[in-house]
Amino acid sequence: MAADDISVPETLPTVIEVRGARHNNLQDVDVDVPLWRTVAVVGVSGSGKTSLAIGTLYAEGMHRFLEGLSTYSRRRLTQAQRPDVDRIDHLPAALALRQRPPVPGPRSTVGTMSEVLNVLRLTMSRLGSHLCPNGHLVAPSIATLREEIVCPVCGAHFEHPSAESFAFNSYGACPACQGLGVRSEVDIATLVPDPGKTIADGAVLPWNSGGRRLSMYAAGELGVRLDVPYRDLTDHERDIVLHGEPVRQQVTLHSGRNGRAVQLSVNYDNAVAAVERSLRSNNERTRRLVQRFLVTRVCSVCHGTRLRPEALASQLGGRNLAEISALTLNELRGFAAGLPAGLPAELSRLTTGLLAELDGRLTPLLDVGLGYLTLDRAGASLSTGERQRIELTSTVRASTTGMLYVLDEPSVGLHPSNVTGLRKTLAALAGNGNSVVVVEHEREIIRAADWVIELGPAAGAKGGTVIAQGTPGQLETDPHSIIGPFLAGAVAVTRDPLTRSGPDEQIVLAVGDLYNLHDVTASFPLHRLTALAGPSGAGKTALILDSLIPAARALLTGAALPGHVRRLDLAGIRQVVQVDSSPIGQNARSTPATYSGAFDQIRRVFAETAYARRRRWKPGHFSFNTREGQCPTCRGLGAIDLDVQYLPDITVLCPTCHGARFNDATLAVRVDGLTIADVLGLTVDDALERFAERAPVAAALRPVSEVGLGYLRLGEPTPSLSGGESQRLRIASRLRSSQRGALYVFDEPSTGLHPLDVATLVGVFDRLLEAGATIIVIDHDLDLLAAADQLIDMGPGGGPEGGRILAVGPPQDVAQDPASVTGPWLAEHLGPPAA
Repeated sequence: MAADDISVPETLPTVIEVRGARHNNLQDVDVDVPLWRTVAVVGVSGSGKTSLAIGTLYAEGMHRFLEGLSTYSRRRLTQAQRPDVDRIDHLPAALALRQRPPVPGPRSTVGTMSEVLNVLRLTMSRLGSHLCPNGHLVAPSIATLREEIVCPVCGAHFEHPSAESFAFNSYGACPACQGLGVRSEVDIATLVPDPGKTIADGAVLPWNSGGRRLSMYAAGELGVRLDVPYRDLTDHERDIVLHGEPVRQQVTLHSGRNGRAVQLSVNYDNAVAAVERSLRSNNERTRRLVQRFLVTRVCSVCHGTRLRPEALASQLGGRNLAEISALTLNELRGFAAGLPAGLPAELSRLTTGLLAELDGRLTPLLDVGLGYLTLDRAGASLSTGERQRIELTSTVRASTTGMLYVLDEPSVGLHPSNVTGLRKTLAALAGNGNSVVVVEHEREIIRAADWVIELGPAAGAKGGTVIAQGTPGQLETDPHSIIGPFLAGAVAVTRDPLTRSGPDEQIVLAVGDLYNLHDVTASFPLHRLTALAGPSGAGKTALILDSLIPAARALLTGAALPGHVRRLDLAGIRQVVQVDSSPIGQNARSTPATYSGAFDQIRRVFAETAYARRRRWKPGHFSFNTREGQCPTCRGLGAIDLDVQYLPDITVLCPTCHGARFNDATLAVRVDGLTIADVLGLTVDDALERFAERAPVAAALRPVSEVGLGYLRLGEPTPSLSGGESQRLRIASRLRSSQRGALYVFDEPSTGLHPLDVATLVGVFDRLLEAGATIIVIDHDLDLLAAADQLIDMGPGGGPEGGRILAVGPPQDVAQDPASVTGPWLAEHLGPPAA
């Protein structure tokens, strides 16, 4: 009898039982979440999906996991507050992949984030050829695996380089830039911005502050003329000013009152040295003042490789580590496949093991469409979707069993051609004995799930209940399901992009060389909705965010175009508005009421009451951000965080104002029976109804309702809004402005949006277009792409395989264009063309 012949106990749980979940807008939700399966949690924006998946399941699962740690460890971990729920049974330890992973620091690259570089460094250490002290390259062998290598040519002994010897965050770091690849250096051009001035009149800026002027007099004693324009100085004089040796020099100063001569001994600092000395100052203001003289450049020592010369001397397959790191992941797999042929047979077992480990790290990355990335790409330069997919592949590679993985919109930034790879990755997680809960709107991901839980029926207080659950097939025919018809093939947006009238003027952009763009020209019709599609890394961001936007802003301000932009015709565009989905505000003091401007008008209404006028209270008295109006205990936050040491911080309602945020005197004022705190508790739609007769308040709130955010409460913190909600709130703030000559650029505006929310978004776009705006969106959502007036498809792949415009035209034409990489999926989405 074998171990796997033992039957699984029938008493093992099959579902996570959630009872009485009330986190955020959840309405006492009771739901069973199948274990060891892939479960999709769906619903319109604000319906409670994230509250159930992240706020309840993950938060409680993570808390239970942390309970197993020692008190000492828990005191050093930031822990979230436990969710408001009666009970959750059979919940595994949980890990989450959030919709917006943090932006990595300057030391992070694709190689370090994916850990591929770790394997590559070990491979270089064990299978690479290393340079002896006398310059001979010693090939790998059994003998070279010892701690000390003996050169077979000259007999020199040297230490075997370890994997850490090739780490730019450790022993392998370039000594000049400390492994960053870039350095902040003094920009000579900024030191003397006006060569027409004399040094005595302040031509050399670093010498114009405080005691630094003594260096100016010292320069005069060293032979530099102080009374002639800087441009007229000899090369020798300029060299003294900028690079002169640090010497001690006697200078003579004359008192302004009696002309008495004073002799001082001065340490001469040239202009560059003066900036560098200020940078080392303990005074923050001094350091801040000289920042204007700095420029960040590629390190002139390591040339951006981040590595010290010794680390670059070793070779693997004829390349050093920097050259290998510059390969795309697709190219790296081919490079690794060719290594065994050039390595000795005696190392075949070691070679096989290391290359198998390398391939195991690469495969998940390639499956989710990241083959165009290079290992040396800075982590901070990655898009949100790219960072999320790298985190996802790291999770899959962990090969854990019995965990709960909660993934929030893993398809963000993913082209339809890469969805199959993502489905494979999710299936691998569940197939390894884990439970996978996915908050998702991508229909292909939902159709691939084993079970679907749909929340709704609407957002905010009108959501938070389970309206349907079952297999994807069951939801297609469930009359209570909102997503069901779309899973069955219904079209979300019914806009006809061909009926729009207007001028035929176009914005024309020509880009020379930037990343994978080479001699690319694109046109964007005015007063139209233009969508850019294509696989990740195809060049969409480089074309729009890195070329069009900076070039347009430069042109509008009279500055020079970026070097890579050869031509830009704005065709009358007078302003550029970039709208993203980053969080709004930093804390609970930022609310929909404050961001929309409605709170200013509401406070004026309260200040106009007879009670307030008698006390001469101004509108500022009705703000939770001022001492006059805020609760003195919580200072206007409505809640207090209690530090209980090794337990998670507990957030409790303020015992003084009970969450109202204002002091008692302010709360004594009422308008139509409501206090200022009561008003902040209203939804946008409720407030619109209440203040319909007060035009300034209604005018500020109406755009928020029109973009589909009428369910938001006026006083809820904006940092807690989803990416899609943040984006629409930003649009709402612009709707009351003139749109004539405005160019709007949206990056992935469909992130986190249900098909019905996409339809609402397109309706908002139409309002902007009708008011005279021009819109460009970068997106992968087929509903949004199908609604565009013009579609630009880029590709055919990512990185070096991209950078080209494959097809341009109405979505119906691009869908039928054989050159389009998005066309096949768009054609399936649109259905057969009309006869």
